Amino acid sequence: MQFQFPGFPPQTRQFLSDLGENNNREWFQAHKADYETHLREPLLELVAEVGAALGEHVSGYAFEPRRAVYRMHRDVRFSKNKDPYKTQAAAIFAPLGLKRHAGAGFYFHFSAEEMLVGGGVYAPGSAELKKIREQIADDPEELRKILFSPGFRARYDSLEGETLKRVPRGYPKDHPAADLLVRKQFLAGTRLLAEAIEIPKISEVIYWYFRAIAPLLEYLNRPLR
Repeated sequence: MQFQFPGFPPQTRQFLSDLGENNNREWFQAHKADYETHLREPLLELVAEVGAALGEHVSGYAFEPRRAVYRMHRDVRFSKNKDPYKTQAAAIFAPLGLKRHAGAGFYFHFSAEEMLVGGGVYAPGSAELKKIREQIADDPEELRKILFSPGFRARYDSLEGETLKRVPRGYPKDHPAADLLVRKQFLAGTRLLAEAIEIPKISEVIYWYFRAIAPLLEYLNRPLR
C-alpha cells in the first residue's frame, strides 16, 4: 500500500498548545474552524490510511475512522479538573465485540509536547483480567516469547501499566509467571517527538509500530473472544 498522508501542518500543534492555555468553551468555539481544518479532518484522514493498511494484515478490529477517533470533550463529572477539552488528540482501533478498553487495541495520541504509539489492554473488567491471567499461567513462555521477539523489541521496551503489589489470589507467590500475573494493565508504548506528526508519511511510521505490537494484542484478545 502507498502511504500518502503528508503529515499534519504546524498549526496542529499550535492549536493544541493554545488550547492548553485557553481551555474553555468560548475560546474553542471561536477557533472551531482551526480545530476542524488543522486537527480533526487530517486526523480522520490519517486514521483511515493506517486502518486500511493494517486491515490487510489483521482482522477483528474497528477500523472505521469516526469510531476510532476520540472526542475532544472531557468527561468532567467525577474529576476535580473541570477543563472541558483534552489537550491531546487520540485514536484507537479497538477489538470488535468488546468494550473499547476491555480488550487489546492499537492506540496512538499526540499533544503539543509528545506523540505516543502502542496499544494493549487499558481497563479490563474482572472477567477479562481473569481470562488473560489464566492464559498466561497456563503457558507464560508464549507471552515472554512475544515480548522478547526481535520485531517487538525493535520498537518497544517492555510491558507497562498498573500492577498489584503481590500475586493475585489463586496463584502461588512463586509462580513462574508471577511477574506477569501481577499486572492489572497490559500496555506497551513508545514516545516520539511531538514534531513527528508533521513528517511526511507519519502514517507509515504508525503502521509499523502497530505491526510490531500486533502479536501481543492478538495474544491478549485470544481468551476474550
